[in-house]
Amino acid sequence: MNLKRLADLRDSLDLYQKDVAKIIGVRQQTYSSFETGEKIIPLKHLNTLANFYHVGIDYLLNLTNTKTYYEENFQLDKKVVGKNIRTLREKNNLTLKQLATRLNTSKSTLSAYENGKTLILTAFIYQIAIQFNVSIDELVGRMVPINSK
Repeated sequence: MNLKRLADLRDSLDLYQKDVAKIIGVRQQTYSSFETGEKIIPLKHLNTLANFYHVGIDYLLNLTNTKTYYEENFQLDKKVVGKNIRTLREKNNLTLKQLATRLNTSKSTLSAYENGKTLILTAFIYQIAIQFNVSIDELVGRMVPINSK
């Protein structure tokens, strides 16, 4: 994942890493590791940053060059995210096991995501977005729901 935009957006507002770290509730060292790509930033923090910078998650992760912002103070709902992942999986005629294999995870883990018990990891939702050419903002519900297409 290319996270150069995190630093660019921060710099455009003349903020320091410690300022942004405080906004998302992590230590400066942790935030720094997100910007450098040393650690994968959790989806909940990406959502907070997207809200703060008024851009989409897709923009933050360099999946689009469009800065479109969909909703102010959007809150992630793991049930909506799970439902959208399930809809996408079914639309592509994949079993739970087949998608789990593609993501290199277990069927039970993917089931927990789809049932809204656990919020999907950023690495997995990123892989889904790339493999199926779909927007992360769409998958998490920041824009038009995936099942309305």
